[in-house]
Amino acid sequence: MAAAVNDTDKNGLMTTINGLDVSKGLDLVLHTPGGDTAATESIVDYLWSKFEGNIRCFVPQMAMSAGTMIACACREIWMGKHSSLGPIDPQFGSIPAHGVLEEFERAYKEIVNDPRTVPIWQAVIAKYPPAFIGECKKAIDWSNSLAESWLRRNMLASSDRRDELVASILRELSDHSVSLAHNRHLSAAKCKEIGLRILDIESDQKLQEKVLSVHHIYFQTLSSTPAFKIIENQKGTAFIMQAQQVMVAAQPGRSQFGSVPPPDQPTAPPSTVPDKA
Repeated sequence: MAAAVNDTDKNGLMTTINGLDVSKGLDLVLHTPGGDTAATESIVDYLWSKFEGNIRCFVPQMAMSAGTMIACACREIWMGKHSSLGPIDPQFGSIPAHGVLEEFERAYKEIVNDPRTVPIWQAVIAKYPPAFIGECKKAIDWSNSLAESWLRRNMLASSDRRDELVASILRELSDHSVSLAHNRHLSAAKCKEIGLRILDIESDQKLQEKVLSVHHIYFQTLSSTPAFKIIENQKGTAFIMQAQQVMVAAQPGRSQFGSVPPPDQPTAPPSTVPDKA
């Protein structure tokens, strides 16, 4: 896949896993900027029900946010020097949930210490809708609990340092005050350092060539066709989502923008927008 993780992806996985010998496990080549937490939980639950954790995740370029959560649910993660995972702290649009809580806590402390700051912080806090602070806390707890449970039951299940490693991974991946930015790219070396089970794809030259060839083929396909998401298995069974062309009819003698075109000048071409998931 290449677009954001959402509920539609389960249909793609069901389509491409159907008929496979699940006893052999799954090699998941994952490239995604992230996506919805609820959809991620549902996808991981489905993959666990089919393969019971016998999943290797290959990250040829990046698996950010929700993609990192999926990778953490696997037995091991294969990365190259060019590969990246990312923080899993929840976002509301472009607003980090951790950032909202930090701002609220700072406002509370400053107001207690100096009530004269009330007018300043009142304008800041007023921008948040009702119950937003509570929703941020729930989103953080939800994301952390998922990542922790998945790490404990699979990747770190047999580790003597499981508690220590889980705490280290969650601190680095879920604490916005540590990662500083949600789009921060974490290298294979950094992911090893925080405790994830990372294998170097460069250690197996033939495997690296196969994984990167697949990645480059899909990248070219997504760049040169209306497709924006592809889920496919080794047998060629594919689930492909494509952008939809929307035709906008123009009044006779007028362009789509309302101006009269000069003679022999064509009107503007129809726009292309992606399907809504």
